[in-house]
Amino acid sequence: MENNLIVLKEDPLGRKDITVTGKVTDSSGAPLSGVSVQVKGTTIGTTTNAEGAFTLSVPDPNSILVFSIVGYDAQEYPLNGSTSITVSMKGSQQVMDQVVVIGYGTARKRDLTGSVASVKGSDLAKQPVQTPTQALQGKVSGVQVISSGQPNATPLIRIRGAGSTLAGIEPLYVVDGVITTDIRNINSNDIVTLDILKDASATAIYGMRAANGVVLITTKKGRSGKMKFAYDANVGLREATKLVNMAGEKQYAGYLNEGNIYYGSGDSLVKASALQGYNTDWYDAILRKGFQQNHNLSISGGNESVTYFLSAGYLTDEGIQVGNNFSRFTLRSNNEYNLSKKLKLGTLISYAFSDDKGVNAGAFSSAYRAAPIIPAKIGDKYGNTSLVGNVSNPLVSIDKTDARFLTNRLQGTGYLEYKPVTWLTLKSSIGIDMSYLKNTTYDYAFLSDESTFITPGGNQQRARSQLTLVKNDITRYVWDNTATFSKQFDKHHFTFLVGTTAEQYKANNSNGTALDVPVNKDQWYLNAGASGTQTIDNTGDKWTRNSYLSRLNYNYDNRYLLTASFRADGTSRFSSSNRWGYFPSVGAAWNIGNENFMKNQDIFKDIKLRASWGKVGNDNIPTGLYYSIANITRPYYFDGSRYSVITFDNITDKNIRWEITEETDLGIEFTTLKRRLNVEIDYYNKRTKDALTYVNLPGILGDADNRYITNAATFENKGFELNLNWNDHFSDEWTYSIGGNIAANKNQILNLNGGQALFDGNVNGFTTLSDNGHAIGSFYLLQMDGIFQTEAEIAASAQPNAVPGDIKYKDINGDKKIDNNDRVFSGAYLPKLTYGVNGSIGYKNWDFSFTSYGTSGSKIYNGKKALRGTDSRDNIEAAVAVGRWTPNNPSNTIPRATLGLMTPSTYFLENGNFFRINNLTIGYKLPEKLLSRYKINTLRVYFTGQNLFTFTHYSGFTPEIIGTAPYDTPLNAGIEINTYPTTRTFAFGLNLGF
Repeated sequence: MENNLIVLKEDPLGRKDITVTGKVTDSSGAPLSGVSVQVKGTTIGTTTNAEGAFTLSVPDPNSILVFSIVGYDAQEYPLNGSTSITVSMKGSQQVMDQVVVIGYGTARKRDLTGSVASVKGSDLAKQPVQTPTQALQGKVSGVQVISSGQPNATPLIRIRGAGSTLAGIEPLYVVDGVITTDIRNINSNDIVTLDILKDASATAIYGMRAANGVVLITTKKGRSGKMKFAYDANVGLREATKLVNMAGEKQYAGYLNEGNIYYGSGDSLVKASALQGYNTDWYDAILRKGFQQNHNLSISGGNESVTYFLSAGYLTDEGIQVGNNFSRFTLRSNNEYNLSKKLKLGTLISYAFSDDKGVNAGAFSSAYRAAPIIPAKIGDKYGNTSLVGNVSNPLVSIDKTDARFLTNRLQGTGYLEYKPVTWLTLKSSIGIDMSYLKNTTYDYAFLSDESTFITPGGNQQRARSQLTLVKNDITRYVWDNTATFSKQFDKHHFTFLVGTTAEQYKANNSNGTALDVPVNKDQWYLNAGASGTQTIDNTGDKWTRNSYLSRLNYNYDNRYLLTASFRADGTSRFSSSNRWGYFPSVGAAWNIGNENFMKNQDIFKDIKLRASWGKVGNDNIPTGLYYSIANITRPYYFDGSRYSVITFDNITDKNIRWEITEETDLGIEFTTLKRRLNVEIDYYNKRTKDALTYVNLPGILGDADNRYITNAATFENKGFELNLNWNDHFSDEWTYSIGGNIAANKNQILNLNGGQALFDGNVNGFTTLSDNGHAIGSFYLLQMDGIFQTEAEIAASAQPNAVPGDIKYKDINGDKKIDNNDRVFSGAYLPKLTYGVNGSIGYKNWDFSFTSYGTSGSKIYNGKKALRGTDSRDNIEAAVAVGRWTPNNPSNTIPRATLGLMTPSTYFLENGNFFRINNLTIGYKLPEKLLSRYKINTLRVYFTGQNLFTFTHYSGFTPEIIGTAPYDTPLNAGIEINTYPTTRTFAFGLNLGF
């Protein structure tokens, strides 16, 4: 701080002002731009420029200046006659002062009236995962993240339950203003914050796209100052966390022979001569430990005119299935140009290229069912599982197919920001998202002879090679224009946003196949196939949206807050009479901690009550669902003349309209115990009206599916959320934090109106039923009531044709027979409770952190186990082989040796609850004194483990199910058929900055 001669100047009113100049920096000495500098008790103020400098005329040489910016502790500075000052601001550690993105703007958490959660990019980058949302598990209450061990898989996110069955339940993603549905191209190291808008008051500014919540991703930008380099990397190994223990060859032979001798034809199915000692573990044959690596380099810096951030990332993941390999290369360039004091230009551009040698999902099912008496491969020849009437050799299925997915993705935003006066900001931005996918799949020709198999014969063969080429070109653009008015009058602060946004989506899909294409990859073209074998299909899609939006934020004396928004959305996905939807919201909050009567108490340092209400929409349906398509079918002849018939094969509702989600949220946030404990509690009620559902048609109308889609359902999700975070230190050398969150959600269908209950989940018959009063996709099954032990027990039951060892089902309606009328609702996959516990400890240069995640109240249908028996030679799980009912082992939980398919029942339904240690990381930062000799700012090395331990009673691969078609909708979620196993990762990494 310097003391200079005070300069007085006269004005027409006789006031004598003092000109004060200064600079504001952070704790490291880097300049801070955008800091509010205000004379305490007045409306006189200014903000710092890109260099952190400011100039301000003040009325009194003894004035007190107040410096504030979100993310930093507010600071008061008495001038005491000084006219040139330097102020260093300290980053705020308080949750209430964190900056969050709220859609077309930012705000302090203490100024919010809705439910918004924020996760720092640095916390996401700690975990060795491919997609940032994978690292969200357990960090945010009310957000369920279902991840997969498969490379390049998209995690499923459920924010406060599922509110639709046919219009999609995935949240909206917004990356630097670009609306998208896929963030697999985003490098976690490039992220500053990931903000989640959960309630309708927070999401309503996005209107039609926000029914399932909004995930906002903000990427890094440069800052004024010298150039900075950062290199972050980790390398490690992945392995399956849990596999299913299958029966060995003797257990397999004993089970099948027992089943056929006593309950079948009476013969042995597996002769002693067939046991050659192979005892094949098919999971071991198709799985491996996969190497993974991730490297990221960034450069940032700038001056008063230009700031820049450049990054490059390279990631590879071999995957745990043999032959599966994935790699991704990313580039990012985020630049800002101060064209003048009032005009700013920004560009945020990213490019991603990925190469994915695809997973053979069916191989997991085959490995479950394949006979262990057949070898997987000896030398260059395969074991012939089809010889014993069994499924295909899964290793052949993998090796004889070459599937490769190449994706180029360009995503970017360009904007102009103009401030004609300090209280008005005009901004125009255009975002574009272009994706180009090429999938080449070549199925090799092979015969079931000695050239391929150890033992010739059987039916596993492919007489002709086939080439399939798929090209998908997708372009999406979003053009936003907003005006933001921000003005303060004494204790009243207003921020008013108005704007328009336009969006267009275009897709062009081409699909072609050809037979007898040569093996040489240089000839993998459709016209290289045999004459007359080509098929080419071309489809596309196009839709547009146009919207008008507004939002008012009012703050009175930092005590009373009001937020109101309104958005009008038009979409081409509905007919002209239903095209527009209108989505209002309002929220209010009371910062009780700022009241005078709270100043003399030490229990609460911050306390805020808030309440909000709002409506949002959902138009995420197939384009043109509201109109019927005419088809010209075969000709017919009448009266000697030839006529063409035009038919409408699909019945549609031309009045189909928006799904509307209305939500109320009540919350309280406070800090206590000297601001060491932060608490946030929410209660919400979210109801989706006019939801799309199927309605059955009279058979006389002749629709192919005998049903059509219309707005005829109401769904509800309601529950509570609790977040606790504790930050403290034992001394200057010891710091620690621990946090926990828990969320309870009740999902149910309230009213199907004209719709009928929806059956789904076909696994040897339907397994789920969505009906009034129950959760979406509820399991609807016969109830297992033990195992029949005696003939007398059978005679007194409703199953007179059973034999001892069969499953006993409950006769629910008491009609002395077991049929579909005895099924009952038996739970659903959507959990009733999600929770997480996270913490960290720091000692000098050492750091340790952990994250964990769990769910409760979830059910899983073990579909792979239920399908076992399609062929009588299928293998069984070791637990079934050992624990099955026999006269000498009268089990009451596992039935006798059974060769056929069994009726859907709770025998296959399992508890899906689990608790997982998601991540453990220990790191060491080398001393600054040592690094300064080599001009290195920071160097940290660390060891991390991902998905280390999962505690669950579920017997399958994983309690996290990302279904494969057709088991991938809300109506049939939680059915395990071809699930990719969860993977455990051990990795070593470093963070280098200079």
